[in-house]
Amino acid sequence: MVEVEHWNTLRLKIYIGENDSYKGKPLYKAIVERLREMGIAGATVYRGILGFGKKSKMHSADVLRLSTDLPIVIEAVDRGYKIEEAICKIKPMIKDGMITVEPVIVVWVGTEEEVRKFEDDAVRES
Repeated sequence: MVEVEHWNTLRLKIYIGENDSYKGKPLYKAIVERLREMGIAGATVYRGILGFGKKSKMHSADVLRLSTDLPIVIEAVDRGYKIEEAICKIKPMIKDGMITVEPVIVVWVGTEEEVRKFEDDAVRES
């Protein structure tokens, strides 16, 4: 079953460095664990092969550069209010990075039960 839904859904993207940490663990792991604890629908961590931030320092997976602080992007999509709550909890964890949010249209590929759960959540938000 494939349906296009027009719920108030947002995509959260968090840009950090691979070497960033929070309370002794990699920051990307700490953020994903926090998102999971909050019941966010899902999160994915991407490891970049090349990038730079506001300081314009190049980070590369090129063997000759030996950079170990590669770019990391964490992405999550969920209902708007849940993403807003997540930002409030995650923002204090990040010392240097960037958070972006953008509206998305969910093209849901799932079971009727999964779609119903998402729709029920939409009703509660109204």
